[in-house]
This record gives sequence, structure tokens and C-alpha cells, in this order.
Amino acid sequence: MTTRMPAVFLGHGNPMLALLDTDVTRRWQMLGQAIPRPKAILAISAHWYLPQTAVTAMAQPRTIHDFGGFPRALYSVAYPCPGDPQFAAEVARRLAPEGVESDLAWGLDHGTWAVLRHLYPAADIPVIQLSLDARLAPHRHYARAKRLASLREEGVLILGSGNIVHNLALARWEKDPTPYDWAERFDTWVRQRIEAGEHAPLLEMEAFGEDGQRAVPTPEHYLPLLYVLGVKEDNDSVGFPVTGIDMGSISMTAVQMGG
Repeated sequence: MTTRMPAVFLGHGNPMLALLDTDVTRRWQMLGQAIPRPKAILAISAHWYLPQTAVTAMAQPRTIHDFGGFPRALYSVAYPCPGDPQFAAEVARRLAPEGVESDLAWGLDHGTWAVLRHLYPAADIPVIQLSLDARLAPHRHYARAKRLASLREEGVLILGSGNIVHNLALARWEKDPTPYDWAERFDTWVRQRIEAGEHAPLLEMEAFGEDGQRAVPTPEHYLPLLYVLGVKEDNDSVGFPVTGIDMGSISMTAVQMGG
């Protein structure tokens, strides 16, 4: 009998976390050990944001080092997990009649592999990525997720990777920086809405107010959260395996739907 999987959103933060041993990465490791082992993983990362819908459909996705200015050791990291072309085709089928491109070029960006290195270090679970279609309004992403929700019943871990608060322009680079008040307020407000099951306000990005405009100056790091909210079932528990603000303006909050 296939185990129904939770759905998880992770605040992925700094790419260097792929190599570091911190409280956040240890919590990711604990999460990977605590939840059932998935048959496959469908990842929605902030870093595959383009004006089309695509799924990675190669048998062996490459590890993409989509960043600059980091230590050489980070560029040598590989996450050699398998892909699953048949699973990619099934995701495309469930999103029909929307057009979904079968992508053979992308692979796994750091929003996916940097966290999976800690959740599943053996890299032995098939992973595909679904792009964030920049043409879609937030409510369309949320509705799209609902069409994928039944994958959870089939042993698929739906993994969103981004940050609820993500403002690099205002990041504080000193050691142990104090979080901005607006960052803490917005992160708390989002968690409160999720706990209350009030998803509608979280889809109205244009109405977020001053705190929200600072916290979400661009949509790509926020939108993966909507896929995890969209697959929530009425009887799902809600948890936050990680909380906190890094660099003053980057939320590391993780959201778990179901056990």
C-alpha cells in the first residue's frame, strides 16, 4: 500500500547551506528522516521562473550551479539523482489541457538540489522539476497545484523551494544580523494565515501592503509556497519545521502539510 506523502515548502536561503552544518540544515535532515520515503519528488523551485510551463523529462538531470561569486567547492557539488520521464509525462497529463513542455535541457537548480542534499543525501529518489510559469497570476498557480494534489496519494513528495520573505537588496551581510521588523511581521502574518487555513489573502499579492511589498519585491521566491498550500487536504496537519529570518531579510520558514 502506497503511503500518502506530506507536502513541504522550504525556505532555501543562501546556496552555501548546501555545504554547511547549521541549525537549519540539521532540521532539513531531521525532516527527511521523519517523513515517509517518497516514491518520487516533484520540485517547484524559485529558480526556474520563465514564461512557459515545463517539466524536466530527462532520465538523468544535471546539477545546475545557477549562481556566482561563491567558493569553488560549491561549484563541484553534484546531486546525481535519477529523473523520471514517465512521471514527467504524468504531471503534464494532469495539467492538460494546459500546454506543458517536456524539457531536456534544464536539470535541477540550486533551489532543489541544495535542500535535497540534506533531506535525501543518497540522491537515490527520482526528481523532476515543474517550472514556475511567469505568465500566471498567483491564484492560477494555486489552482494548478490542486490538480496535482492526488500525486500525494501515489507516494510523491511535492516540494516547494523559495522564501516567504526574500529581499536581497536589503540583506544585512554582517554576522548574526538583526531581522528587519517588516520581515518578521510579514513572515508571522503568513504563518498565521496558514495556521488558520486562510489561503485567500495569501494569493492577493497586489494587496499585501507595505510589509509585503518589501518582503516580496518579486514573485518567484514566494510562488512555490502556493503549490504546497494548494495541495493541502482538509485533514492535513500544519507544521513549521524551520522558522526564522536570515540576513535580516530572508525568511527560512518551512511549511509542512500532512505528516
